[in-house]
Amino acid sequence: MDLPEPEEVFGVRHIGRKEIIKFAIGPSLIALGISIGSGEWLLGPLNIGTFGWAGLGWVILVSALLQVFFNVECARYVTATGEVPVVGWGRVPPGFKLWVPLSVFILFFAFIWGGWAAGAGQGLFALINGRLPEEADLTSQRWLAIGLLALVFVITALSRRVSRGLELVNWFLVGSILILLLIIDLFLVPFDLWWEGIKGFFTFQKPPEGISATDLGGLAGFTALASGLNWYVMSHYRDKGYGMGHRIGYIAGLRGAKREVQAVGVTFPDDEKNERIWKRWYRLLLIDMWGVFFIGAMLGMFLPTILMRRAVELTGETPDAATVPTFVAGAMDAEYGRFMFYVALLMGTFILFSTQLGIFEALIRNFTDAANGTSSRFRQAVAGDPRRFYYPFMIFVLIVIGILLFQSLPVTLINTSANMSNLGALLFPFMLIYLNRRLPRAARPKWHHTVILLLNFVFFGFFFLNFVFEQITGDALVTF
Repeated sequence: MDLPEPEEVFGVRHIGRKEIIKFAIGPSLIALGISIGSGEWLLGPLNIGTFGWAGLGWVILVSALLQVFFNVECARYVTATGEVPVVGWGRVPPGFKLWVPLSVFILFFAFIWGGWAAGAGQGLFALINGRLPEEADLTSQRWLAIGLLALVFVITALSRRVSRGLELVNWFLVGSILILLLIIDLFLVPFDLWWEGIKGFFTFQKPPEGISATDLGGLAGFTALASGLNWYVMSHYRDKGYGMGHRIGYIAGLRGAKREVQAVGVTFPDDEKNERIWKRWYRLLLIDMWGVFFIGAMLGMFLPTILMRRAVELTGETPDAATVPTFVAGAMDAEYGRFMFYVALLMGTFILFSTQLGIFEALIRNFTDAANGTSSRFRQAVAGDPRRFYYPFMIFVLIVIGILLFQSLPVTLINTSANMSNLGALLFPFMLIYLNRRLPRAARPKWHHTVILLLNFVFFGFFFLNFVFEQITGDALVTF
């Protein structure tokens, strides 16, 4: 089928700057809401608060650049076919019986642990009780985390289109987070700490002494998004109606009308008309990813981390896995009083909830899409309405995560998730190269895009191999 014009999809006469902001930008905000969370509020501040920027800043920059290129290539496939990545993997030999269940398993194994939810619960506990949590408060924190998971269910259920509901919530959360962080940093963080951070991005030196490749891999894996598993968020380009996604359908909320989601994608003819329209969609995709996601992700890492450096400077202490979610709030309370204590807690809760919102929904979405795309029995059971499975399965996963929340500390859980994300970089760049080389000619990537995907394999794969070695032997393969 022919590609639709953007005006047809968004129901406007002309796509200008106002229309781009109002209608075209969206999937990047959902990705950014996930991004500004586990890595930016926890792993980044934990590592840089402990070791400083030198030798770590360049890891963040390289990770963000590689991930955005990977995101664009995933979204290229979705825009050109309307087919989400978890279904697309099934087209790679030897076929869907291997790749679809394996990709879903990797995704769930990386994110089912709920460290992001545990961190949000910890921040909310302190916000409600007006004090930093202690070890005896762990149970209360975890029940609050489960309550926030239930709030995600409510948000999706009340949306007419699930992706649109997530976009609107993230417009508020991400906008509030970045504005609030910028104001606080401008007033509280000395210029020398700003300069230390900026300079750190471009200081290419050996990582600091004492940090292991596993800790560094957690920082790299959760900078920007989730390294080799970023594909799990790109299905929102289908639901947004980007390119051929407009022909496939979207997952509706309970308030929305029944909307059938086609099992597989559809491409467009190789002709001048579709080539012209493709260029328009690709331009919107680049604006969404580079203009919104990349800039937001870099600010999302930079602003919380220099604030953490200020908190370390004020207290003379360094955060650890147990204290990092509320470390800044404690420092602000001691130095600037109760008001700043509550501001820091509110900001941290917003940050971790935005991550929780995107990841929890993505687990349900990808499992639903995988089943819908590969099983005729599933399609018969839901009678063309994926919501019949989507919402009951969300309740089931909520219960599972609730149980897992009681097993470990938030940052320990998140570090595991981050390194499991690096596992994806050993597989999915090659599968993406295979798929994108078979797109209509106008949509195929240039040779340098393939090279950059291979760099994802090298960079993130190195950290995953170190993580596996440490889990097996108990010792890090590489310690700097």
